[in-house]
Amino acid sequence: MRYTVEERAVELGEYIVENNATVRAAAKQFGISKSTVHMDVSERLKRANPALFSQVRHVLDVNKSERHIRGGKATREKYLLMKK
Repeated sequence: MRYTVEERAVELGEYIVENNATVRAAAKQFGISKSTVHMDVSERLKRANPALFSQVRHVLDVNKSERHIRGGKATREKYLLMKK
């Protein structure tokens, strides 16, 4: 099935909002690069569906504000496993 980049941007946006997904998770799910996901949801989605763009922006802003916490947890788990 072939579709336009605008349709892909909308599909990515819906996935991110429904799953509170990160750009990395969306890229993995759709089999495309993080750069492509970022371009789709930050540039193309804004033109294709401004309301969805607003929702996606909120999810990505929350993810960005929490990423240092997730990174700290991952590091802690790594060293706890190494200790065992």
